[in-house]
Order: sequence, then structure tokens, then C-alpha cells
Amino acid sequence: MAKAIHSMIRVLNEDRSVAFYQKAFGLTVADRIDFDGFTLVYLSNDEAGFELELTINKGTTEPYDLGNGYGHLAVSVEDVAAEHARFEAAGLSPRKLVDFKHDGQTLAHFFFVQDPDGYEIEVLQRAGRFK
Repeated sequence: MAKAIHSMIRVLNEDRSVAFYQKAFGLTVADRIDFDGFTLVYLSNDEAGFELELTINKGTTEPYDLGNGYGHLAVSVEDVAAEHARFEAAGLSPRKLVDFKHDGQTLAHFFFVQDPDGYEIEVLQRAGRFK
């Protein structure tokens, strides 16, 4: 059986992206591998073995075109309202908290935040299938 181990995104500024993911999600650099044309930075925390791989292509100065396909990274937290307040206090500009319902039942309680390169991250309350 396959095991998901990381997801990769391309970023323009390593320091800015590492700082964002540290402040927002407590992710720290697990590994950094420098090549002639690019650098790979693996971010993780003690919550899970899954890592976020940042790829920094040297010489790239224009923002990446994220396309029109909607995709996002999702993380779960113990208290989404407290995290939303923390994000606001930290100046991370989270979008509004959403109580997503289906047939009158809460399916998810979440908010989105955008990283410095425009990637969307969904922050979900740990409950139901989102543990």
C-alpha cells in the first residue's frame, strides 16, 4: 500500500516561505538540499510524518502561474477558532471561519489562508473525517 510522504510547491523566496509556514503551522526545516539550479527544503513538525517540500528555482523572479485548477493543502487543528484568532493576531490574513453544512449537519468547520506565493491552505477543525 502506498503512503503519502510529501507534497511539493514552487516558491520564489525561501526565507519568506519558511517563515510563513513556521508562523502559521509550526513547520520547521527538516532538510535542505542545494543544487546548482534549485534548492529543495523539506518542512515538517511532530504532528505527522508528512512533509511539505518547497522547491526554489534559482533565477526565477516572476510569480508562478498557479493556473485555474483549484487545489489546496489541508491541515487539521484542535481548535479552529483559536487558530483563526492566532492567525489574525500574527497578521497572516485568514479568511472568514466557515461552518460547512450538509443536510443540516456540520460537515466541516474551517478557514483558508494564502501563503506568500498564493497557495491556498485549508485549516480544519479536527472532527469527523478530518482528524
